[in-house]
Amino acid sequence: MRAVTWQGKRDVRVETVPDPRIEEPTDAVIKVTSSGLCGSDLHLYEVLTPFMTPGDILGHEPMGIVEEVGAGVPHLKPGDRVVVPFQIACGHCWMCTSGLPTQCETTQVTEEGMGAALFGYTRLYGAVPGGQAEYLRVPQAQFGPIKVPEGPADDRFLYLSDVLPTAWQAVEYAAVPPGGSVAVLGLGPIGDMSCRIALHRGAAQVIGVDLVPERLQRARERGVEVFDLNAFDKQGELVDAIRERTAGRGPDAVIDAVGTEAHGSPVARTQQNAAGLLPKAWAARLHQKMGADRLAALYLAIDLVRRGGTISLSGVYGGAADPLPMLTLFDKQVQLRMGQANVRRWVDDILPLLTDDDPLGVDGFATHHVPLTDAPHAYKMFQQKQDGAVKVVMHP
Repeated sequence: MRAVTWQGKRDVRVETVPDPRIEEPTDAVIKVTSSGLCGSDLHLYEVLTPFMTPGDILGHEPMGIVEEVGAGVPHLKPGDRVVVPFQIACGHCWMCTSGLPTQCETTQVTEEGMGAALFGYTRLYGAVPGGQAEYLRVPQAQFGPIKVPEGPADDRFLYLSDVLPTAWQAVEYAAVPPGGSVAVLGLGPIGDMSCRIALHRGAAQVIGVDLVPERLQRARERGVEVFDLNAFDKQGELVDAIRERTAGRGPDAVIDAVGTEAHGSPVARTQQNAAGLLPKAWAARLHQKMGADRLAALYLAIDLVRRGGTISLSGVYGGAADPLPMLTLFDKQVQLRMGQANVRRWVDDILPLLTDDDPLGVDGFATHHVPLTDAPHAYKMFQQKQDGAVKVVMHP
């Protein structure tokens, strides 16, 4: 089969690799019909390269048609249409039954000290082949895959794999009070969808911050009050402007949908680039012990949120030695929630919204649909924010 493989920093290629097969009774194999390109994939493209191996198959946002199932997967059959969550979880351990499949005790990558295995996401999360491919082996298929109806185009359901539950959890963790305000930092796929969900769930004021004109316009058209980062010389000016719009206190909640590759963190960026020049084993150890993130977005969130407010982190951070302003967090009495989205926990809340009325605008959410063979260009375009790219969907 053909699959998108990682070959080095900023080097992905579409290559022929062995077809997946059933290896355990709880496996399924699906024929992929659509697979999203996620902002988290860009971390593998640029920052987390020490944890990658040439030939790793990328992608964690797939859906498709079941080709084959193991004996331990009674609820699926060939021909079923399914979306596959990005995390691999059993559904029956203590963590899963507690609503935390990202911490699944069956698939935890204990040798790396990490949580549940993920598709297409470094050896830290199990080095499981991903879904930017023609076919995908799905472990723990007795729990993971979500059956969806035939008929509507893939885009109606594809985002159940990651975007929708990640944004839903970001808003849930933000705990915006009824009629309250929330600022969303970063209007990529997760930030954009977080704004839509916050508005749908009754936030009276949703503020979006970004520096890409197309992303700002896209959010503005959905009723979001937007602020262009480029229009302010200093962070304090942006904070003051948003406080003026939120009764002088700042928003009740801030969602950081940016993460480790934020603009405005030159020292951390230099460190990340320097680490990329080291031998892989050295670079991995350095990242695990002394890695630093680009914390500009998180610092902005801490500065911006009102006293007693909540910060919800959905942007991925991976550093081990990041300096945090603990005095400020303590003094402002800020609540901080974060973590990978627990996909299956939120599916029942989200599915009723994937109706013909399409209140979240999923049908038009993707800005680009490309064949799998165009993956190298798609990665470059998405990373460099070219051609208005917000969400790219690949089709094998």
